[in-house]
Order: sequence, then structure tokens, then C-alpha cells
Amino acid sequence: MASPTNTASRFSGLPGATPQRGLGTTGRRRQGPRRRKPITPYLFLIVPVALLVVFTYIPVVNMFGYSVTSWNGLSPTKEFIGADNYVEIATRPELFGVLRVSLYYVGASVIQIVLALYFATVLSFNVRFRNFFKGIIFFPYLINGVAIAMVFLYFFEPGGTLDSTLSALGLGDLSRQWLGDPGTINYSLAGTSIWRYLGLNFVLFLGAIQSIPAQLYEAAEIDGANRWHQFRFLILPGIRPIVGLSVILAISGSLSVFEIPYIMTGGANGSETFVTQTVYLAFKAYKVGLASAMAVVLLLIILLVTWVQRRVVPDEKVNLS
Repeated sequence: MASPTNTASRFSGLPGATPQRGLGTTGRRRQGPRRRKPITPYLFLIVPVALLVVFTYIPVVNMFGYSVTSWNGLSPTKEFIGADNYVEIATRPELFGVLRVSLYYVGASVIQIVLALYFATVLSFNVRFRNFFKGIIFFPYLINGVAIAMVFLYFFEPGGTLDSTLSALGLGDLSRQWLGDPGTINYSLAGTSIWRYLGLNFVLFLGAIQSIPAQLYEAAEIDGANRWHQFRFLILPGIRPIVGLSVILAISGSLSVFEIPYIMTGGANGSETFVTQTVYLAFKAYKVGLASAMAVVLLLIILLVTWVQRRVVPDEKVNLS
């Protein structure tokens, strides 16, 4: 009688026979090569991470290094002075006094967010010429900041566009030196920033609103909800993370305003901001060490405000299903 081994070897060559898999010395089946993790995603990340490190993190580290020196920006040597620059910032109230100007831009940011949310909500529904209005609202954000500042210089100049419009409406008595009067200059500059950055928040809100499933709007209409109810109980909870992001961007932007006041007024008539003062100390007064310390302080203030905002209004996972 043939043994099982001989029988298997005899019929192994017949058609339809299942070939035997090789067994290792330990009796276990041989395992195929382990599947390697793909490295393609990491290859795509090399360039952006390198740019981020070179143009963001390394300059920040250098800024911290300059802030503890008395470097003037030209000397080949940098004298280490420790925390003297930070002590000078704390003991000179005029350096922190310019932060009050940021309050005008914080108020403008609130108006900007409210307007952007209103326009995004209205234009997310079926409105005539809504694509045309979307383009009008978003277009200012595409224009270079220097060009916008130059346009508004003519807008606010005596006898300019604003004064001519007020005269045409019979309100010529309201005309004044919009950029020359300390009582109106910051309102004028903050109003310019509203027009400049309204499109960014508008696009963020519009994209978030349009990501809400259409079935929820249909269900709300069946239940008898009007537009206000849809906004209050459906849209606003659904875009809460985007609103939080916009608030963070608005506050950080208000604390670091630079291009509009720097180009339009140069910080004159009480319009100097914390950043414009920092630029003046670095490139006109040649106090790069002190200016770097001010930049570090501003960075810490922005991080602190962001941390407080995230604690007060934490991000919550939105579930609209």
C-alpha cells in the first residue's frame, strides 16, 4: 500500500491537483514580504516643510536671539544685554500705548464679520445675480494692499470722492480732514480695512454654509422654519468652527495691522500701530534689538489672546446628520 506521501507525490502532477505549499524548517508556512509603508506623501511634504522652516521658524528663532542684544542692524557684532530690551518695553508706556489704536481695528473686525456672515447667508440661497454680487464682495481681497491704500488716499483727501459724495447728498457740512484730524483718522483707516478684508471672511462663511446638506434645509422648510429660524438653528451652529477661526484671524490681524496705516499716513496724527512703531525702531532708529523684543512681545500677546479665545469658546464637533 502506498503511503500518503507517495500518493500525494504521485498525483501532484495531474491536472486540477492543488500544489503543496512549502513549509519552513519549523513547520510554519512561509510568509510573504512585509508590506512597506508608502513614502510618496512624505516626499511631497519635503518642499513645503523646508520652506516653512527656512522662512518661518528660523527667522523666529533669530528674532528671539536679536531681542537679547543691542544690535543696530549694521554692526558685525551683537552685544548681549539679556532682558534689558524687555525691561525698556515695560517701563516705556508709549511703546504699549499704541496698542490702543488696535481697538479701532478690533471694532472694525466685528463689523466685518457681521457683514460677511450676512452677505454669505443671503447669497447662499437662490438670489438673482448672486454670482455677480459674490464677485463684487470678494474682488477687493484680490487687490494689492498698496494699491488699495493709494486709492483710499484719493478717496479721503479734501475735495475727494468722499467729500464730493457728501456734497451731492446735501451733507457737505460733514466734510473734514479725514486723514488729518486725530478724531477721525483711525475710523477712516479702520473703515478701509473693512472693505479690504470683507471678501476673505465672506468666502469662508459661504463655503461653510454651502457644505450643509440640502436635505436639512428641506426638512426645516417642511417644519415651517423661516429664513431666520434656518440661520439661527441650522446655519449658525453648522459653521461655528469657521466663525471661531474668523474671530482668531480678526483679533490677530487687528493687533498686527501694518500696511494700510503705514502707507496712507505713516503713523501720523495718532494712527501709529504697534507694528509700524516696531518697523520705525528697526529701520529708522536702528534699534533692531529693541524692535525684535517688541515683535516677540506682540507674538506672545497674539498667542495669549488666541489661547483665551479657544478656552472661552472651545471648538465643538458639529453633527448635523
